[in-house]
Amino acid sequence: MNPNRKPLMAGNWKMYKTAREALAFIEALTPMLKPFHDDEMPDVLLCAPFTALPFMHQALPKAQTDFSLGAQNMEAHDEGAYTGEISARMLKEWDVEFVIIGHSERREYFNETDETVNAKIKAALANHLRPIVCVGESLAQREAGETDAWVEKQVKAAIAGLSPEQLEWLVFAYEPIWAIGTGKVCEADEANRVIGLIRKALNNAHVRILYGGSMKPDNVEGLMAQPEIDGGLVGGASLQPESFFQLIRAAMPVRV
Repeated sequence: MNPNRKPLMAGNWKMYKTAREALAFIEALTPMLKPFHDDEMPDVLLCAPFTALPFMHQALPKAQTDFSLGAQNMEAHDEGAYTGEISARMLKEWDVEFVIIGHSERREYFNETDETVNAKIKAALANHLRPIVCVGESLAQREAGETDAWVEKQVKAAIAGLSPEQLEWLVFAYEPIWAIGTGKVCEADEANRVIGLIRKALNNAHVRILYGGSMKPDNVEGLMAQPEIDGGLVGGASLQPESFFQLIRAAMPVRV
């Protein structure tokens, strides 16, 4: 962690949790965080399925939590004949603050490209949403020695046409695709190296960059000890309040 950038721990629930299950999660996690002061806490974000977001929006003020809400995807257009899509304007109605854009699963299964990622980023910014932009290489690309060039290309394509002021609104997440759910491990120092490369490509020391390759309670300490890593975009370990709390605890800037 870098003390000049506040850590962010973001749970990406993917296609898990009904609205009722999401509310039960908030109810379970909230008392775990009550003993800690705001200045000790990282930013905490829950990226839930669309169907849960309006219910969570209603529940968070009652729970008196400082969680932020995030969406897992959005359409680049504000409205139109795009059956099944969700726009940034719709997300803002539920006080959503962040949106994941370009997740590896969206790129692989739903044909997202660098061009659509860039368009979605611009639409999110126009509606005052903070994009969490995902980049990362496959196993084949890593084994071919293409990691650095590929990741830098994705970063440059994502930020094409953005002003320095807009860049300040972004969060990036490095996802080594080969380390997600495969049993393979991206060592902390290598994750830190690639995230440093992303920061250099951005030419901005203020943008927070998360690690998104199977962060878990048993590896979070080593990852968060790295100077370039500002938090996590967490899948499986964010589904249970107990394991997600352990990740939040490891990202606390001040230990008590």
